[in-house]
Amino acid sequence: MPLVASIDQGTSSSRVILFDSHGAVHAMAQEEVQQVNLHQGWSQMSAAMISASVDRCIAKVAAANSQPIQAVGITNQRETTVAWDKSSGLPLCDAVVWNDSRTRDTVAALIERTPSKSKNHFQHICGLPFSTYFSAVKLRWLIDNDLNVQQAHDEGRLMFGTVDSWLIYNLTGGPDGGVHVTDVSNASRTMLMNLRTLTWDAEMIEFFGFEKVNLPTIKSSSEIYGYIKSGPFAGVPISGCIGDQQGALLGQRCIHPGDLKNTYGTGCFLLFNTGEEIVLPDPECGLLTTLAYQFGPSASPIYALEGSIAVAGSAVRWLRDNLGIIKEAKDINDLATTVKDTGGVYFVPAFNGLFAPHWRDDARGCIVGLTQYTNKAHICRATLESVCWQTKEIVDMMNKSASTPIRRLKVDGGLTASDLCMQLQADILDIPVLRPSMAETTAFGAAIVAGLGAGVWSQDSVFGEEALNSQGKVAVFENSIDREARNKRFAEWKIAVQKSFGSL
Repeated sequence: MPLVASIDQGTSSSRVILFDSHGAVHAMAQEEVQQVNLHQGWSQMSAAMISASVDRCIAKVAAANSQPIQAVGITNQRETTVAWDKSSGLPLCDAVVWNDSRTRDTVAALIERTPSKSKNHFQHICGLPFSTYFSAVKLRWLIDNDLNVQQAHDEGRLMFGTVDSWLIYNLTGGPDGGVHVTDVSNASRTMLMNLRTLTWDAEMIEFFGFEKVNLPTIKSSSEIYGYIKSGPFAGVPISGCIGDQQGALLGQRCIHPGDLKNTYGTGCFLLFNTGEEIVLPDPECGLLTTLAYQFGPSASPIYALEGSIAVAGSAVRWLRDNLGIIKEAKDINDLATTVKDTGGVYFVPAFNGLFAPHWRDDARGCIVGLTQYTNKAHICRATLESVCWQTKEIVDMMNKSASTPIRRLKVDGGLTASDLCMQLQADILDIPVLRPSMAETTAFGAAIVAGLGAGVWSQDSVFGEEALNSQGKVAVFENSIDREARNKRFAEWKIAVQKSFGSL
């Protein structure tokens, strides 16, 4: 089978994986990338380090593989913002990571400038509320606060992009003819793209004051953007690009309206496929409207509702690195299973605020219900439950917005390796939770759009019956608790969440 390379650049690592159209992995290389936290609430990464780590992973995969590579796809941490110099092609500052919350004052000032004084003022255009989460707010902060970015902006040299744009630019030549593009899924996370026209919206550009910024050209998720200029993959087309959560949606083959997946990574991200329909939920639901994917420039765009959770796997790392409760991330499952429940403990991991459905940047983490009986196993179990309770909050809101109730949840990501966590999720949601045996769903989503974009795969070869049958065994977790117990514990979770508000 023709092989496609997927570049999966995430918050904690860069990976390059070679796939065939059935999702079988033929080679893989991975390298951790470091975040820098200069101040409380800040999270940044070296943009040069990001691109260098991808280059090294490409070299390792090429050395381990003897078959030709037909196409390259990219999937990426979505809202992370990169600013670089048009003249030199070099970064002007560190990339500001999606979960960075330094822009709280910027958000407040932007909301105050809107006629309605509402964080949801532009949601009908871009599908997003004002939040520290999205790229346009981060770029506005950089222009206002970083002298290098400010000067480049004033002189017309400021190039902006999310991580996908930065990688494509460098892989296709950088300052020597590099292509400056993004796809609809990533563009929809900036607050600048019009959901209906799939173009940069003039009203949003003017509001943010980005008339002089060099923005990437918006393309579909699946077409040839350019060719890799040098290295082991020189001459191979980059023919697919998709945000990491949308990539997981495709990797899980959630291509029908009503399909729902949740990725349990650094954060948690639930995407609900709404097909060609743009669903704008009640703002009180806290859900986002986003572009899921577009299979080519002439294809109809597919939309999704999204619920975003800021802290999931990163809470496990916090237990390991900050508290020393566990030595390795996988230890949390073993420790949590030594107790039958949390002993009344609830952990709200609002380290930098809460995302959906609350969107409270004043929330901070708290652990409530501690007694002399509490031990570290209870805290580990409460950490796993915190992810599941946050997921339930979002699923409840999606049920409120959707025309038919959600009947199952497909899952992927690092935390899904914990059988206990997945069982807790099924108990808390009261619907089956389905975990595929093939774990690399996000990266496979990027391979799908690249294979389709280069014409080396067909939709039937990826989504047809033979491809689906090749997925391997799917583990199914079913509810094992009664409604009364679930409702009581959910009510207690809501009280804990309220205690996290207004901490600053």
